Amino acid sequence: MSGLEVEACTRCDKPAVVHQLYSGIHLCASHLRTSIRKRVSKALREQVKLPKDAIRETGEPKRILVGISGGKDSSVLLEMMVELLGPRRDVEIIAGCVDEGIDGYRAPSLECAERLAERFGVRLEHISYPELGFERMDEVVLRMPMIEQNIPEAKGMMPCSYCGVFRRQGLNALAKRVGADWMALGHNLDDMAQSILMNLQNGDVDRTIRLAPHTWDPIEGLVPRIVPLRWIPEQEIHAHALEAGLEFHHGDCPYAPGAFRQRSRALVATMESQTPGARHGLLHSMERMRELQIAANDGETLSESWAEDGMRQCERCGEVSSREVCQACTMRDWISSNSG
Repeated sequence: MSGLEVEACTRCDKPAVVHQLYSGIHLCASHLRTSIRKRVSKALREQVKLPKDAIRETGEPKRILVGISGGKDSSVLLEMMVELLGPRRDVEIIAGCVDEGIDGYRAPSLECAERLAERFGVRLEHISYPELGFERMDEVVLRMPMIEQNIPEAKGMMPCSYCGVFRRQGLNALAKRVGADWMALGHNLDDMAQSILMNLQNGDVDRTIRLAPHTWDPIEGLVPRIVPLRWIPEQEIHAHALEAGLEFHHGDCPYAPGAFRQRSRALVATMESQTPGARHGLLHSMERMRELQIAANDGETLSESWAEDGMRQCERCGEVSSREVCQACTMRDWISSNSG
């Protein structure tokens, strides 16, 4: 076979756009869309328990905040959410963006997000780090050397350590602003496998079993997260986004190189290339860990055990935290006290 020949779809005669090594099949654009839609639909049925009529007593529909960034994952997520739940009058889909303040990167991706929301006819809400009381990430990065020099706890931290904490605060704030009942995030199978591997490398089983989705065991004070794309590989999402003509930003965050997740990303990719299905195996392992943890606690839910472990509200911002002052507020103090 020459390098220019393309395999035919396993289910029809059209040219394939992806090869699922873990299943052995090739899929054309049409059958890839069908496959993704089917898996997302199943995930939504499992993660969002909607009655036939989900209208609130106030007459308002239930609300799902869809976190979008302008990237391929959130673009496909919004498309599927609108396609699967958009026709329901008792459910309102709202898109939400967090502006981290990264010059040359966030602005073009937010423009993509705005056009995407307009294309699908959904309301778009956005929030920036300064609105939350945080500095823009460009400013945070400039102050990091001084913070590391003066704060022992901050030594060795990467920009992603700060951004991840602040971004979660931003999403929580957006969810509260719109009165969301659920928050949908665009984590794909690769993202989930990377998170699980990162936690296991740190010996953090508790953090692993508390990964989204949370709707089966909601935590008081947090809008339940759902992850409809969690069983779909990044490659398939990328291929579908291109074939479906979804506009998305192709750039990478300039502060990502060197982050722990980037190293885990490479490890997961190597594992998958050597043992197709390894990503699925990691996610199945997480599910099994949850089952074993609940069984070991005589049926006590994870949210109940988490509460017993000392989860409380941050005394400053009110967010759920295991400490009197949450990590976001702690980092805010670091930045303000090292302004140079």
